[in-house]
Amino acid sequence: MTTSGHEFQRDGVRGHKQKQKCSEHGTGAGELTLDEFRQNRRVIEDFAATTLAAIPGDFGRLLHVATLRDLATGRYRHEGLEKIYSEGSVNQALGVCHEELFEKNLETSLERQSGELRNCLEGFGEPVKEIAARWQEHEFYRLLIPSGVPGYLRDLFCSNQSALLALIANGEAKEK
Repeated sequence: MTTSGHEFQRDGVRGHKQKQKCSEHGTGAGELTLDEFRQNRRVIEDFAATTLAAIPGDFGRLLHVATLRDLATGRYRHEGLEKIYSEGSVNQALGVCHEELFEKNLETSLERQSGELRNCLEGFGEPVKEIAARWQEHEFYRLLIPSGVPGYLRDLFCSNQSALLALIANGEAKEK
C-alpha cells in the first residue's frame, strides 16, 4: 500500500517483516539503524521482563501498553524505562510492543479471546457484566488499537471485541 512512496521491508522484532514507506526520493526515513534496532530490542526485552511479565494474559498486556500511549500525541511514555533509555527509544519500542500484542490478539481464537477478556475484566473488582456493558456502550476497545493499523484489521478487532463484550454483558460467554 503506497500513496506517495515506495515500500520496503525490514525485519521487525520476532522476525516479522514490517512494511514501511520511503519517501518518493528514497530517503528511507522509516529505516532503523542497527544501533537503533538493538536499542529498541533492549527496551522491549526490559519492558517484557519487568512490566509485562507481571500482567496476567495477553489482553491485559495489550490494555496496559495501550494506556501508556498519550492519545493526544500518539507517543508512548514509561517513566521507569525513560530513566534508562531515551524517550525516542521508549516510544518506538512500546509502539512495536503495542502492535505485536494487537496482532497476537487477532491471531488468537475467539474462544481464547473471550477468556482473556473476561479475565481482564475480572481484575477490576467490579461485576464483570457491568464492566463489559460499559466498555461496549463506550466502545472502549477502540482505544486499544495501535495507530496506523489498516482499516480491515481495525474493523475485525472492533467486531470481535463488540461481540465478545455483548456475550459477557448478557451472561452468555463461558466462564473460566
